Amino acid sequence: MKLRILSSLVLACIALTAARGANSPKELLSSGRVDEALQTLQQQISRSPNDAEAYNFLCRAYFMLEQWDRGIAACERARNLDPQKSLYYLWLGRIYGEKADRAGFLSAAGLAKKVRGSFERAVELGPRSWEARADLAEFYLEAPSIVGGGKDKAREQADALLALKPGIAHWILSRIAEKNKDTTDAERELRASISASNSGARAWFELGYFLFRAKRFDEMEQAFQHLESGPVDHPEAVMDAGSVLLRAGRAYPLAERLLRRYLENPVEEGRAFKAHDLLGQVLEKEGKRDAAVQEYRAALGLAQSYARAQEDLKRISR
Repeated sequence: MKLRILSSLVLACIALTAARGANSPKELLSSGRVDEALQTLQQQISRSPNDAEAYNFLCRAYFMLEQWDRGIAACERARNLDPQKSLYYLWLGRIYGEKADRAGFLSAAGLAKKVRGSFERAVELGPRSWEARADLAEFYLEAPSIVGGGKDKAREQADALLALKPGIAHWILSRIAEKNKDTTDAERELRASISASNSGARAWFELGYFLFRAKRFDEMEQAFQHLESGPVDHPEAVMDAGSVLLRAGRAYPLAERLLRRYLENPVEEGRAFKAHDLLGQVLEKEGKRDAAVQEYRAALGLAQSYARAQEDLKRISR
């Protein structure tokens, strides 16, 4: 009898742990259930107002919804509660950057300095974080020198990444080549990224996106076809390829297959509610109106305030 009771308790604990994991903020964000994540996190913070991790996840939920001011407040709170956490500076830098992209000149300049400081601190605290180094390199590439940008600084990060994440290192080197208007070297680095990442999804996407910008559309499609069955090191790249095909107005069946593949296992970096909306747009292009309506409703089921899906559903329902 005691053994039976003990076994039941063990099974109950396992079930409870599994249930909590399935509904953790990280799992909710990964699956795109951002409305549920916000509710869960607000309840968690009301119980534990000094939970730095909860504030970081709250920031990321607002990031997904493009609510930059709320996200900044949450990210700053996470950083203040745990100022030695590289990840918190990384997300703070990201959301400062999004805010800066939409700000006026003077505000953007001040925010850019905060972006740089956050990313540099993230690298300082986590020197082996390839995400922090990659984001810092992007900042150096895009920012003017007056706020700390510079191609030489980006190359330093690429050199450091060669030992950590060589595929990303070659992608950064391709970006530097593009900035130097050397498209031949840029393409060479992108193909080196494919080799270095063992034909990873992100590398194929970046090559396809490069070909899209060069208006080499047939080659773009060939690159994106590798995302149908190849290894998925960065799942969000599969969604991004579907989005680019939609923008290009080409290969809608391929775009549909890619978006459906992504939605089988979505991640936080590629908002699932956005993927549903993109799929709805593709299905409309294919003349599948009822299926498109289902996708727009699926998007709003995950993020009720997602404006693009609201607009698409309203338009198609007229």
